[in-house]
Amino acid sequence: MKREMIFEIPETADGTAVADFLAARFPYHDRAGWCGRIADGQVAINGQVCASGLLLRTGDRLTCKPSGNPEPPVDFTVEIVSDDDDLLLVNKSGNLPCHPGGRYFNHTLWAWLKKERGLHGFTLVNRIDRETSGLVVIAKNFAASENCRKQFSGRKVVKRYQMLVESSCFPVELTAAGWLTNDTESVIRKKRRFVPGGSPDVPPSTDTEWAETRFRLIRQCNGIALVEAEPYTGRLHQIRATLLAYGFPIVGDKLYGVDETLFLRFCKDELTDADRTRLRMGRQALHAAGLSFRHPKFGKPVTIYLDLPDDMQQLLRFHS
Repeated sequence: MKREMIFEIPETADGTAVADFLAARFPYHDRAGWCGRIADGQVAINGQVCASGLLLRTGDRLTCKPSGNPEPPVDFTVEIVSDDDDLLLVNKSGNLPCHPGGRYFNHTLWAWLKKERGLHGFTLVNRIDRETSGLVVIAKNFAASENCRKQFSGRKVVKRYQMLVESSCFPVELTAAGWLTNDTESVIRKKRRFVPGGSPDVPPSTDTEWAETRFRLIRQCNGIALVEAEPYTGRLHQIRATLLAYGFPIVGDKLYGVDETLFLRFCKDELTDADRTRLRMGRQALHAAGLSFRHPKFGKPVTIYLDLPDDMQQLLRFHS
């Protein structure tokens, strides 16, 4: 496979310097490291080598060669759920990044689709976390991508997730509505905090996002519960942060779980046997189980619902 990353710069990165964009997206090099690679001619904008301080514009085409550092191992288990000329639906494992980022390039669903399925010019419509298993929708052409994007952004898609949470008494139903904001009390910069209550029309500050999720208890076991979530909004870390706020962290979640210091030790590859026992699972027990939307070409309803993956089923059986 040709080791080359190609990005079309989004509106959110308009006016960002090339080196800043790459350092934020791929932190295996700091800004100085990326400046060095840019100076060596390993980065191009619209086919031309560039300077590290060049300001990107929406629609620019950035091409660069990724790091030669070894990538962490992943689980390339990918099940084809549905396939036609416009859409490919897959069920991915709970240890597979969707897109290149951080230490991952070839060890991603994006690279697998290019190598194993021969796809080019596709879009991953709903990217889920590396440790989240389940449904990913891949649009094979621009028309399908735009149609699906409008359905997702217009809240016309029904999304269902299943998760195992730390709980001895999860409520039969729970509807959570409130604000997601940066967790300023956490030492981890990317962590968010859910604050229940308020009005969607009156944001408490400019850095908050309204989030709504309906939770339903499926099964209560000894110390853990199987729960289904239907998010009405699509916010970063919405389900994980919301459950933590209510005292029901997701099993195996190192960032929004029983102890955020587990995440810090995980990043340094310093998890102990006691840490792993406390986590119960090697990954967060979150599964993108279902989607309902309309086919982008034919307009017919498409409804997919997946079984719970084996690792989550095994933990349920252990606690039954």
